Amino acid sequence: MSATRPARLARLFTPARLVAAAWLLPAILSGFEGVIQAQFTGEARSWRQVLFNSLDWLVYAFLTPGVFALARRWPLTAPPFWRRALAQFGGALLFCAAWAVLGTALRAVIQPEMLRGGVALYMLRWFVITLPFGVAVYLALVGVEHALFAVAEVRARDVRMARLAEQLSEARLSALEARVNPHFLFNSLNTITVLVRDGDARAATQVIEQLSLVLRASLDAAAPSDVTLREELEVTQHYLAVETARFPDRLRVTLDVAPDALEGHVPRLAVQHLVENAIRHGVAPRIDAGHLHVAARRDGTALVVTVTDDGPGVSTAEWPAGHGLAGTVERLATLYGPAAQLHVGARTDGQRGAQATLRLPWRAHAAAGSPDTHEPSRG
Repeated sequence: MSATRPARLARLFTPARLVAAAWLLPAILSGFEGVIQAQFTGEARSWRQVLFNSLDWLVYAFLTPGVFALARRWPLTAPPFWRRALAQFGGALLFCAAWAVLGTALRAVIQPEMLRGGVALYMLRWFVITLPFGVAVYLALVGVEHALFAVAEVRARDVRMARLAEQLSEARLSALEARVNPHFLFNSLNTITVLVRDGDARAATQVIEQLSLVLRASLDAAAPSDVTLREELEVTQHYLAVETARFPDRLRVTLDVAPDALEGHVPRLAVQHLVENAIRHGVAPRIDAGHLHVAARRDGTALVVTVTDDGPGVSTAEWPAGHGLAGTVERLATLYGPAAQLHVGARTDGQRGAQATLRLPWRAHAAAGSPDTHEPSRG
């Protein structure tokens, strides 16, 4: 139960409610000012007048959540500006009208003798006289809502960046552990041993060079969280070179990458991880030769990368946990939110095997390692 308490408090003390509660201060000060002024000036002021002046400020408190809702619905920080500015101007007029109606109702309860000229006339006079001040108050509340939203976004980005840094560290450590015990690194060293034993020193040297490049990319602590597809494919090809030396007669690889897709950004090691899973689950279990196909293209505002194998296939119930992709899915959610999708299932061409499809929002020449480029939309 204690774990849910912060969430309950957050729902109870929303920014709109806290700002509304802040109107208590001017309400109290207004009542205090009325009493003190009457004492010093000797001016007769009834308790009802003092009460009305105080409660009138609380009308703002009642209207504040509605103003915040309108500010969130039509933020001035999002395009098109003029349409949203007109919407906010209409909201300001609505706010002033509501203030006039509620203020008149409050006056009718506390000081009905003030409405001798008629309720409608009093309400109209209230609206006209207080219009400039009411619009100013409305715009001030809109500004407060925008400022609170900006602060919340900064904090949310800090949390996302901290989570992403933690996930990247865990991913690098997990990648090293998985390869050392007993998969990639063990098999690579075994391949090198066989090549040396067969007297093929040149091939063994090439495998060592490719292996070192893959490990350097995996363990680079200063590496950004996302890279261009061109850079990611370089690391992937180093990895494939090592695996091809391991399966010289059993692994066939084809690349089909559109030139305009190379500058799109992808999470670091994401494509390599998909290729690694395809080899482990689609090629390694086979006795005969297996085919791996890596394709990438730009689809409008999206970058689509597919990794296809002709192995035994995969059940959707087995992934992502069953194929080591849970961490990749979580990284995608942190970097891109719901705009990124990873689907693993049967091949779309109806052939035997599995296909992993990674769909990301298109982004080129972005600041390296910055998940903040993808801002959540407010409108």
